[in-house]
Amino acid sequence: MSSNTALSAIRDRIKDPRARIGFILGSGLGHLADVVEGTAIDYADIPGFPHAGVSGHSPKLVIGTLEGVEVAILGGREHYYENGRADAMRIPLEVLSALGVDTLFATNACGSFLPEIPPGNLMLIRDHLNYSGLSPLIGEPTDRRFVNLTDAYDPDLRAALKDHAKTADIPLIEGVYAWYSGPNFETPAEIKALKILGADAVGMSTVPEIILGRFLGMRCCAVSVVTNMAAGLGNEVISHEHTKASAPVGAAKLEVIVRAFLKSVS
Repeated sequence: MSSNTALSAIRDRIKDPRARIGFILGSGLGHLADVVEGTAIDYADIPGFPHAGVSGHSPKLVIGTLEGVEVAILGGREHYYENGRADAMRIPLEVLSALGVDTLFATNACGSFLPEIPPGNLMLIRDHLNYSGLSPLIGEPTDRRFVNLTDAYDPDLRAALKDHAKTADIPLIEGVYAWYSGPNFETPAEIKALKILGADAVGMSTVPEIILGRFLGMRCCAVSVVTNMAAGLGNEVISHEHTKASAPVGAAKLEVIVRAFLKSVS
């Protein structure tokens, strides 16, 4: 299956679809897609798009405008742990690139290692630690697979997001995000090891998409919504239900920053 087939299906529904900025929404963060003025298409109706069967995701592609900016929002993602495919989001991201997206904004729910970023707060990803060792570019036959990930999280985009957060009086601390394959949560010993390796938060997504975004020539940024302290660092019982219940608190703060960001580029 190719992205051209997916594009054809989208063009059957939307005349001349275009977008400047693409978003990938994490667990419990789907509200942003609901406020876009545009058209939503179920992933199931787009050939090559993933199943994205995790509760808390809304598997729809939404193309339209938000704060006057043409956007394309992927309301759900397929995680590596669902089918063992690190490249599950390749066709959706190729579609975004074909629509004109040059900036990719990824979001996720995560577990924090830092007491200064408790649940309900946000972490701006400065860099990542690919704890899984997997890559969505395994099998790519061209030399384009050798992607430079220095400054994978664009410094200018990070600076802009920090400025918007400061203006809105929303804490936005930078940190390193560790990708853990899941679907089981990490053990306290694994969290301790990740802390030693330099991580500040952990989650089960985002890293493959950032690698794909850079492969496709996009500028990338990502913000994590902290839904819990990582294993062994807090008192809450870690579960996916807890993640979904906690995400909206941080999501409301994230929407403020996203809207300010879009206004600045409109």
